[in-house]
Amino acid sequence: MSPHQTDRHHFDQQIANARPVFILLALLAMLEQPPSREAHRSASFLVAYLIVALVVTQLERLLRKRGWHLPLACDILALGFLMYISPSTVPVWFPYMFICYAGGIRWGSSLTLPLAGALSLVLVFLTAVKGEIHWMRVVSWLGITVGTFAGGAGLAYLGDLNRRYAAQIEFFSRISSTMQVDQGLAESLRLFLEELAGSFNAEEALLLYRDTDLERIFLWRLKSGESERLVPESMPLSRTDGFLLDDLDATICWNSLIGQGSGFGWDRRNGRPIKTLPRLPGPAQQEFKVRSLMTVAFEQGGQATGRLFLLNGRKPFQKEDLAWLERIALHISSSLENIFLLRHLRARAIEAERSRIARDLHDGILQTLLSIEIQLDVLRRRVPATPDQAVAGLTTLQQTVKNEGAELRQIVTDLRPLRVQSADLVDLMRGFAERYRNESTIALDLLIDSTQLRAPDRVCREIFQIYREALNNIKKHAKASHVVVKLSQDDSRLVLVVDDNGEGFSFAGKFTADELDRLRLGPISIKERARTVGGVLTVESNPGHGARLTIEVPLG
Repeated sequence: MSPHQTDRHHFDQQIANARPVFILLALLAMLEQPPSREAHRSASFLVAYLIVALVVTQLERLLRKRGWHLPLACDILALGFLMYISPSTVPVWFPYMFICYAGGIRWGSSLTLPLAGALSLVLVFLTAVKGEIHWMRVVSWLGITVGTFAGGAGLAYLGDLNRRYAAQIEFFSRISSTMQVDQGLAESLRLFLEELAGSFNAEEALLLYRDTDLERIFLWRLKSGESERLVPESMPLSRTDGFLLDDLDATICWNSLIGQGSGFGWDRRNGRPIKTLPRLPGPAQQEFKVRSLMTVAFEQGGQATGRLFLLNGRKPFQKEDLAWLERIALHISSSLENIFLLRHLRARAIEAERSRIARDLHDGILQTLLSIEIQLDVLRRRVPATPDQAVAGLTTLQQTVKNEGAELRQIVTDLRPLRVQSADLVDLMRGFAERYRNESTIALDLLIDSTQLRAPDRVCREIFQIYREALNNIKKHAKASHVVVKLSQDDSRLVLVVDDNGEGFSFAGKFTADELDRLRLGPISIKERARTVGGVLTVESNPGHGARLTIEVPLG
């Protein structure tokens, strides 16, 4: 993992700001030395080096957009020259410490520690050559060597720690950005698993989710390098032991599954090692061709509900890898919960929409067709005896079929995908209101505060669908004579109110959508559409006197 561009700029700026500080300390140490030609030359060099460092600090700030920074090799060359001309090694230690710190940030501790060791040996060697310690004082020599290296290694470690922390923060930001509600569950999980497999250099990444409502296990599986849309496999809960390892609190790694195998793991609740590690069943190992794996659990509502798997790493997994995967699962749990919650809401909205369509077809067109069938049978019998009455009856039936055909076309039109933008919402609402007045005997007043509505397109789409469905419900079920619709917007919210004087709902009082859910009352589809855009639905009913629906959508 490499730090994000912004983080690299931040650390380059840190290095640029630290450089003059360390040089100034070296200059102060040089001024403490006895006056000599070498000391004067070294001080002059440090002053020039300090001026260059200050100029570089300003240049790096000005050229930040181009990603420019002074190569660390220049500082190493400056350190080498200072070692050569300095009459003492004490001032040299400060540039040495700076190089160790900057190297840890730019290169990491694995590359900086050998450099720190080599430079510390050179420093101690120069100390001995310059006569500051005697060759035979081995203990002093070793002490200075170890101390010098420890100081440089410590600063290299701090720099590397900063670099790794920035890389982890950038990785968290990257995987969080894959969990976008708008792009849906399948695409979000595909991007997340792709990022996971690439980061850990694994051949496959899996996500298993136990859906207690549906009593199923869903498995999303992505092979590294694939970009096809993920379609989950659905399995019964009886396979929980096999895929969820019968212990959702176990954090496990197997680097080898042959014979006794080679692995490690711990309880995620307390970090205690697990003596007997759970295994994937043999059939599952063969199905997924598992050679090695890491797996951790993720939560919803404080309870473990699924697992992340990484299969067949291209190199053995380490304990640090497993701990890092556990942190990723903890970080992503809330985003996964939101994505799965949206999946449930959409499923419920689809179910409610299908129920509404089935109810509309059953109560409307199907009943009419049944009536037409009965009347046709009666007319068929009357044709020989009373042909004039039969003709009149056929004329009536023809008009009935025409009316039902028009209603069916309207239903089909309503089912088509609707694209609504904020600039079009008012015109669409007014157009539907005009058709509504022409097709029904209900008086409709549409009051809109402003024609300049500014809201996300998906909010406008759901608001229009709610408006249309509410009016159709009133026409079919409320027996109302008058409806008032108000649409308003301020800086923080969009509000839709639909108020009619019909029969109202079967309940009396004012309830929120959550309260209606508990009572199993209210318009299901409208409730789910309001939740989809984060809206708050309130239904006020007075049986026999009408009902009022209020939807408030925050625009934060």
